Amino acid sequence: MNKGLDESVIYAKKYLEDLLSFFGLNTDISATSSDGTVIELNVPSSHLNGFLIGQKGETVRALQFMVSNALRNNEYEVNRVSVDIADYKKQRADRITEQATEWVNKVKESKEPMHLKPMNPADRRVVHQLASEHGIISESAGEGRDRHIVLSV
Repeated sequence: MNKGLDESVIYAKKYLEDLLSFFGLNTDISATSSDGTVIELNVPSSHLNGFLIGQKGETVRALQFMVSNALRNNEYEVNRVSVDIADYKKQRADRITEQATEWVNKVKESKEPMHLKPMNPADRRVVHQLASEHGIISESAGEGRDRHIVLSV
């Protein structure tokens, strides 16, 4: 029997709070569900920000993976999870949007395809969304860590 959205959000919040308590961080995480498909967990700023984010956001992605797997293994209905530490992801998305705007404008002017550097899935999603809003074609190419976006008119 699958467990609904509210139960999923409550479980994910408690799971992450318990996990963080092992590192000595006892904090209240805000938990919401944006569109009923993704649980968003926001950890407030603390002295452990750098540790919890990790190099290039790898630790925050690992925390996300762990929470998502715990939900899936316990048969919760919603198991897509987004964990953000001290608004790191939001600020990163803003920076990527700013950079992607420049790339989109360059492609519009030159009419030449542009191969972007490899990015993680969240960053690629931001670029794909911005490109579609500006009428630019964006396609992912490559595999694994080499996966990147090609922008074209």
